[in-house]
Amino acid sequence: MERVCFTFEIHPGTEAEYKQRHDEIWPELVEAIKDAGHANFSLFRQGTTIIAYVECEPDAATVFGKIGATHVNTRWAESLKDVIVSLTDENGERRQFEEVWHLD
Repeated sequence: MERVCFTFEIHPGTEAEYKQRHDEIWPELVEAIKDAGHANFSLFRQGTTIIAYVECEPDAATVFGKIGATHVNTRWAESLKDVIVSLTDENGERRQFEEVWHLD
C-alpha cells in the first residue's frame, strides 16, 4: 500500500461549487474509486488550494492508472473542468508531497 498526498488549485469563486459537487458525488464514481484500489481518500481545502490524501493498493501508479481508464472518471473530470485549474504541474505530473514521517 502506498500513501499519497498531493495538491491542486481550483478557480477563485468556485469554492462552494467544488464542495457541492463533492457533496453530491456520483455513487458510480465512488464505486469505481474503490474498485481501482483507493482507500481512506480525503480532500481538504484552504481558500483555492485543495490537498488530497489517499491510500493506494497496491501502489499509486496502478491505482491512478485504473481509475484514469474508467468512463465515469473521464465524465467526472470533464464535469469539473470549470472548477479545477489543473491537477498536474507544467510537466503533467501530480504535485505530490514526499512522505517524511508516519504513525500508525
